[in-house]
Amino acid sequence: MKHAILMLFVVFVSQINAQTNTDEKINQIIDKLSLEEKVYLTVGTGMNIPGFSEKSNAPQSVIGSTQDKIPGAAGTSYTNKRFDFPAVVLADGPAGIRISPKRKEYPNQTFYGTAFPIGTSISSSWNVELAKEVGEAFGREAKDYGVDFLLGPALNIQRNPLGGRNFEYYSEDPVLAGKITAGFVNGIQSQGVGATIKHFVANNSETNRTEVNTIVSERALREIYLKGFEIAVKESQPWSVMSSYNKVNGTYTSESEDLLTKILRDEWGFEGFVMTDWFGGKDAVAQMKAGNDVLMPGTNKQAESILMAVKNGTLNESILDRNIKYTLSQYFKTYSFNKYQPTGKPDLEANKIVSRNAATEGIILLKNNEALPIKKDAKIALFGVTSLETIAGGTGSGDVNKAYMVSVTEGLKNAGFTIDEKLNADYKAFITEEKAKIPPKKMFFEKDILVSEKLWSNDTLQHIADTNDIAILTLGRTSGEFQDRGLDGDFNLTSNEVTLINTISSAFHSKGKKFVIILNIGGVIETQSWKNAVDAILLPWQSGQESGNAIADVISGNVNPSGKLPVTFPIALSDIPSSKNFPGKVIDPNAPGPTNPLMGVPSEEIYEEGIYIGYRYFDAFHVESSYPFGFGLSYTNFEYTDLILTQEGDDIHVECTIKNTGKSAGKEIVQLYVKSPLGTIEKPEKELKGFAKTQLLNAGESQKVVFKTTINNLGYYDTASNSWKLDAGNYAFLVASDSKTIKLSKTISLDSKIIEKTEKLLSPTVEINELSKN
Repeated sequence: MKHAILMLFVVFVSQINAQTNTDEKINQIIDKLSLEEKVYLTVGTGMNIPGFSEKSNAPQSVIGSTQDKIPGAAGTSYTNKRFDFPAVVLADGPAGIRISPKRKEYPNQTFYGTAFPIGTSISSSWNVELAKEVGEAFGREAKDYGVDFLLGPALNIQRNPLGGRNFEYYSEDPVLAGKITAGFVNGIQSQGVGATIKHFVANNSETNRTEVNTIVSERALREIYLKGFEIAVKESQPWSVMSSYNKVNGTYTSESEDLLTKILRDEWGFEGFVMTDWFGGKDAVAQMKAGNDVLMPGTNKQAESILMAVKNGTLNESILDRNIKYTLSQYFKTYSFNKYQPTGKPDLEANKIVSRNAATEGIILLKNNEALPIKKDAKIALFGVTSLETIAGGTGSGDVNKAYMVSVTEGLKNAGFTIDEKLNADYKAFITEEKAKIPPKKMFFEKDILVSEKLWSNDTLQHIADTNDIAILTLGRTSGEFQDRGLDGDFNLTSNEVTLINTISSAFHSKGKKFVIILNIGGVIETQSWKNAVDAILLPWQSGQESGNAIADVISGNVNPSGKLPVTFPIALSDIPSSKNFPGKVIDPNAPGPTNPLMGVPSEEIYEEGIYIGYRYFDAFHVESSYPFGFGLSYTNFEYTDLILTQEGDDIHVECTIKNTGKSAGKEIVQLYVKSPLGTIEKPEKELKGFAKTQLLNAGESQKVVFKTTINNLGYYDTASNSWKLDAGNYAFLVASDSKTIKLSKTISLDSKIIEKTEKLLSPTVEINELSKN
């Protein structure tokens, strides 16, 4: 024991010494840097895209521009010849390493990235260890491709189903989002590659995202929108944080000292550096003062304004020194700074397996009336454009240049299923004809246009039902950067989709045969109006390049579905309170539009729903949903017993036993919610405070599940006193299989407590008419 303690002490001291040596080295370098050298450590080298390209004005005698070090990467830092600083490479994105797949100098080699499942799919696993495993695969691939920083993960709250980038984001709940983020970040950084958590903060819509002013209460900001980032910072210390495009209560996030210094660093202890989103913010000098250490992708105008501000005395050079120290402390960890030569040959076969396993674990079974799993000798009538054109992920920076995509059709064939080849051939011909009518995209981040669903005559469907054993229809959706989703034909089904569901349902049910729907979607859609017309609904989301194989794993029963919803599926979009103000209003409707399609017009979005996001709203206001937060079925059943609740000082331990009472092996996601006493400030009905996923339990097998939390995690933010507080009273600890299904509960009594006093920060300057139960 003494030897172990001694070894831990030695390791601790060596880490302290290494950090001290690095700090001293950086301080010495900063003292020797010229002003121009400092300036070009605070901006990137630019980005070659239409409307933004410019030549670097950096002094080439000491500073070099290397935009093409890794073709297709989103950004690079300047090199410094005097100090032998290499270019640091930053690449998108949340679902895979986004770089150019081909290079002129290597005509016989490709550089494709693995397309992993989207963020919503990963969080649907409710498995932090899985998120870490995916992060490790990202890290290995980034290392071999010469990427130093991944521009991800993204953990903004899914505030409204129409959010254009919801597919990148993890959840409507900050605890689930923060924990999954921390797992992913710990995974990627364990491989020596930096993670960049984004978009900090309250960037929850794409419409006018560069000009929108998010008006939100301090309490909602602290409890909902900042909380996930706080968890991620404290549990994983990402090397970088990306500030968002939007304003928060009148100030651009990249220009907010309250956000980037007082909250992120002073309150949370963040040790990395802050970069802007690409071309984010307006005032480079204000960004420097706020603690936005690096401006990306970097422009000549920014460099010149920073240089001029220091020379004329409006920007203290010590601010640059501070920012550079944060940046270099992370740069010195990178493979580029440590002279590693990337192989250009990651183990894509190994990552393919990781991607498939992750996709399978995130698949959610929403409904099953004895339709799944399907026996291998069944003949399947496979309907739907996205059965063949299966969507791996969203568009924009979250897209991946992948080598291949396994469709639902291919996955089922790979698994040994027989599909109706005549039907498949008809779909191929239809898709080819319809795709020829769609104009090519002008830029990679434009939204994909999907082929409309094909309709079939009743006679044809009757024949198909006669010659097949079961019908499967895949419905697809896509979305991406710069624009939010729509209501008609996006959240709601198209008229063709409604007709197709009804006619297939009628044809197959008239023969006593089952009908299954697969949802190949990136965000929530309406399900209430049609779910009774089908026998099973499988939700794999957009689960990366191995989607088809993963879906087939579940459909065949080789894998028992174990995913659960990280978001609520409402009955109607109007049931989401943020729909009253999403995605904001243009301040001057008569103002001229932007000359660049990537820019927005001044607008504001008032978060009048306050803390009532997702299940918090549905619970508190007793609104029914189509599928509640945390919901997901299995091919087996689980029993919850033996709840034990203990308190030791500020620490609270909750444990229970989960038993597989069904006939097949499976995993169960166990959710811990806490219901707080009423107190003087209204609170949600309950809030998620922890979750755990069991191991694969065989039939009859049990596992003890343990949750550990603290009193400090049970508080709320009191705007009047600018503090996190705990009210005195009874706290109910609810163990649940989803937010509506409480399995076990016990109560403890706690005294009141001021958990943490804060400064008054990021306060709205206008009154918000917040939603209230009172």
